[in-house]
Amino acid sequence: MKKAVAAKKSSVKQADGASASKLIDGRIRELGDWRGETLARIRGLIKQADPDVVEEWKWRGVPVWEHDGIICTGETYKEVVKLTFAKGAALEDPTGLFNSSLDGNVRRAIDLREGEKVNEKALKALIRAAVELNASKEKSAKKRPA
Repeated sequence: MKKAVAAKKSSVKQADGASASKLIDGRIRELGDWRGETLARIRGLIKQADPDVVEEWKWRGVPVWEHDGIICTGETYKEVVKLTFAKGAALEDPTGLFNSSLDGNVRRAIDLREGEKVNEKALKALIRAAVELNASKEKSAKKRPA
């Protein structure tokens, strides 16, 4: 158990002592275009959907949102802001938000392009469903005998 706690702390604080949230703030500022605006808007929706979300900074600069495991990542590319849901293939998507990485067995993603509007209500529902899925996996793992 101590090992898991130590790993958690090291992913939140970077070598220079900056918090993940501040590093995400910096990424948004550094982008300075529609991608930064989109990432900021999505970040706000994630926090609205799950006020207990934990922000992380992993894999040399990828914003990650977690609650009992990874919910999604927020990668920025030249043409898209990509929200990759760690367990997206296990989530129902009745409004069809997932439009990328549809061939995988585990992950699904949403590619957002400049000027595109996101269905905020549907995205929040997807975030909540991912949190519920993570929580159900966490509970079942705790019930297993050691």
